Amino acid sequence: MSDTPSISLDQVAHHAGAVLKSVQSVIVGKDEPLKLVLAGILAGGHILLEDLPGLGKTLTARCFAQSLGLDFRRLQFTPDLLPADVTGSLLYNQKSGEFVYRKGPVHTNLLLADEINRTPPKTQSALLEAMQERQVSVEGETHLLPEPFTVLATSNPVEFEGTYQLPEAQLDRFLLRVSFGYPTPDEEWEVLQRRISRRAETVDLAPVIDARTLVGMQRALENVTVEDSVGRYMVAITAATRGHAQLQVGASPRGSLALLLASRALAVLAGRDFVTPDDVKGVAGAALAHRITLKPELWMRRIDPAAVVADICHGVQAPQTAQTPTYSARQ
Repeated sequence: MSDTPSISLDQVAHHAGAVLKSVQSVIVGKDEPLKLVLAGILAGGHILLEDLPGLGKTLTARCFAQSLGLDFRRLQFTPDLLPADVTGSLLYNQKSGEFVYRKGPVHTNLLLADEINRTPPKTQSALLEAMQERQVSVEGETHLLPEPFTVLATSNPVEFEGTYQLPEAQLDRFLLRVSFGYPTPDEEWEVLQRRISRRAETVDLAPVIDARTLVGMQRALENVTVEDSVGRYMVAITAATRGHAQLQVGASPRGSLALLLASRALAVLAGRDFVTPDDVKGVAGAALAHRITLKPELWMRRIDPAAVVADICHGVQAPQTAQTPTYSARQ
């Protein structure tokens, strides 16, 4: 966007806190996962929401789209979905005698790719160019996607009949993979109370910011300081996955980049203009767990890849940062 406003990190923290508060007014008891999702959006990445049905994945995507003031589309992935149903296709215009490009659902600010593992790999791959290049190619012509552009995809990790596991190449396109988990009894009761008080099934949130402001916030993250020692800490964690005894395949350098991008966003959400080792640890599981492959004998033991990443973070010595805060985030 050529008219993107210049935004300070103080303003980024203020706006992000307001957006998070708005979404938390609907989603109960999931503060940390919501913070990770917002961090992924601020970092300009795509997020995979992997969890059981009914735990608020779709509602989370809709709430963030409303609070961020973004154009939002939901695409339900099914076995009969074609790549053209995602990217768009050429239609013949009888009046002009020419083929005209009809935009697909991917031409939006925030795309909810619902149950992405229910569609065949050919259709899944239709998202690859859009997620990486922010463009789609149809019949040899390239069409740019609007800015900002974020994919929030949902996936059911336990249902395998009629599903297609995402290949590693596509998993790697997601900056973060986030899970919500079951609520506590008190949190579940609060969900019921809010539904009773609302007296309606649907939830509509007023926009806190708009698309132009979000782009300015994303660009402002480039001003977050990352000390060399903290950057090398990110590299050390990623490199440790490549030689871990429980892992068959470790994370690529794209894993280090994911740690960098997401930890900068998490630092701003915490009211700082510099990254600490705790920020790196805070995003490590979401940034690396889907980029590693467990050894086959560990699958039967239901070892959680996120637990392996946590073990790696515990084993890599964290540096002492010399940075001190230069502003306070207004919540």
